[in-house]
This record gives sequence, C-alpha cells and structure tokens, in this order.
Amino acid sequence: MDQTVVVVGGGYGGSLVAKALDDVVLIDPREAFVNAAASLRALTRPDWAPNAFFPFGTLLERGRVIRDRAVSVDPRGVTLASGARVDAGYVVLATGSGYTYPAKPNDASTSIAEQLDDLRATHKELRGAARVLILGAGPVGLELAGEIKEVWPDKHVVIVDRADRLLPGFLPEVRDGLRHRLDELGIELRLGTTLTAPPATEPGRAGRVGVTTGQGDEIEADIWFRAFGVRINTEYLADGRLTTLTEHATVPVDEHLNVRGYEHIYAIGDIAALPDPKMASYAMTHAEVVVDNIRAQLAGGRPEAVYTPVPERRILLPLGTRTGVGQLPTPDGVAAATAETVRERKGADLFTARFAARFDRPGGA
Repeated sequence: MDQTVVVVGGGYGGSLVAKALDDVVLIDPREAFVNAAASLRALTRPDWAPNAFFPFGTLLERGRVIRDRAVSVDPRGVTLASGARVDAGYVVLATGSGYTYPAKPNDASTSIAEQLDDLRATHKELRGAARVLILGAGPVGLELAGEIKEVWPDKHVVIVDRADRLLPGFLPEVRDGLRHRLDELGIELRLGTTLTAPPATEPGRAGRVGVTTGQGDEIEADIWFRAFGVRINTEYLADGRLTTLTEHATVPVDEHLNVRGYEHIYAIGDIAALPDPKMASYAMTHAEVVVDNIRAQLAGGRPEAVYTPVPERRILLPLGTRTGVGQLPTPDGVAAATAETVRERKGADLFTARFAARFDRPGGA
C-alpha cells in the first residue's frame, strides 16, 4: 500500500498532524497558518499583528507543502484546483471552517502582507470611532470587545445578540463571572435583542451606523463588526466521490476519526460530525488521536486510538491581556478557571509561543 500521507488543510488540527508525522504532503491555499485566536488583537494592535502569522515553509523537515486548494477527494487521493493530482495512501481532512473578518481573513489565500494591510486599514477605521457595535455575543464578539476596551478604554462598546443567555452550556459561575467582567470594562450587553434590519454600512468601515431593535430601541455607532456565522469548509467533498455529507455539511466519522467506510482516511476539527464545539482545542485533540492511528498503520498495525467526545465544555475566553473567564476539566469534573489562569494560558500571548514552537520560529515573535 502507498505510504504517502496527505493532509488537506493546515489549520490548528492539520498543522499538528503534519508536524507530528513530518513526512507528509500538506495541501493548503494559504501562505501561512493564521492563528485565529490572535486575529482580534492583531486588529487592535497592528504592531503586534505579525505574531498571528506562521509561514508553512518552516513547518516540515522531510515533507512538502503544496499551495493549492483541494477541489475533490476520492479513496485514492486528492484533486487540486490547479488540475494536479496527489495520490495518497492516507488522507487527513482538516479544512476547518470559515468565519467573518476580522476573526478570520477576508481571503485566506492572499499573502501575509496583504492580510496585514487589511488589518492596518481596519485598525485605522476603528481607531477614529467613538462608538462600536458588535453583532454576536459568542466568544469572538466578547473577545473582540475586550481587546477594543483594553486599547481604547473610553470607546463605547455595545454587543447585541438574539440569544438570551451568555455562553449557554457553561457553568453558571463562569457566565456570572463573565457578566461581572464585562460590567467592569464598561461593555454594554443587550441579549435577547433582534434588529429590524442589518446595518446599512459595510462591517469594519467607519460611518454612521443606526439600527433599530425589535423592541423599538435605537442604537447608534460609528463602526460595527459581525461576530457570527461559521461556515464549514467541505465544499470540495460535495461531489460525493468520497462520502455523503451530513445535513450540516460535516463528515461522518467513527470512533477512530476515520471517515466512515475507510480505514485510511480521517476527518478532524470543525468538519468532523461530532458534538464538539467548533474550537481549536478540540481540533488539536482530534489530531493527536489521528497521529497515533496513522503511526500504528504505517508500522503495519491497525488504528486503535479512540476519540470519545465528552459532554463537559472547556473554554479560555480572555478579555484583553489581563482578565477573562474560563472553564477547564479537573479530576472532579469541569470547574471555573481564575482570571489569572486565563491570562497565563491564553490571554497573555494568545498561544503565540505554542505555535512558534510548532513552526520553529525563534522567540515566538
């Protein structure tokens, strides 16, 4: 059997698989891995922004990176947008999901320089705005608000969401702690609130923003951002040559994270049909299982490592560099994390040092 391992997608899970196995073919249309956890700080602190980008050229020693986009996958390999074909003995599908800018780039296939230019331009627009409207009170919207308030404490920031609760599924003390910290930062929160129409202006561009809530209240701002709308990146599987996608456009997998029906093809991260949240930490846990299974197969064995989803949620949600909330597993079950733990484990550098080690970038900067 062909021993070639092809990894499609170099995000949080895919880059971990590629790094661990090393002698692989990594396919990704981007010049670099973009640490989405750092994108929001990159917007508010343009001098720090290069820390969010990690060129693929330093990831592998024996393997190779193909800068191209997969357009089809079948049991024997991958077809690329360029028309090229990559045959494979093992395939790991790790194409993740898309999200609205600035959490993820407008066009991930553009160069690092172009993406930095976008962030600098949006920073200039944001810098001159006195009032900021954020639509979406999930982790992205909350973290964006925290980053803005840390750089510009006097800006008025309001977050609007149709849901009536923050962080559903997390411990009450985590949700209460989040409310308290948002109040401390002076971030206005309007939950259970719909808009009669979306803002007329383009997100991320300065200009008069006026919206009306379903309750008849007027909200005015000088700039707004969209912080909702996950899009699963599985369009290259829509031809059905490999598998039939679920109604949510995700890939059916078994306990070994094999695509159902194949022992040599895997799917991890946001595209896998699992109950896990669409978060980087889960993708990296999936990646570790797949690495163990492929190593066993390359040595002549069978995939035996099993992934078992757990109902308890985990999260680290910084609100800038100094504060935030979290929920982490302990021997006695999940528990709220202290603000100091959130700062030390994520908020201080947004995992920059971790990815600097993965991509062999000295100093993490």
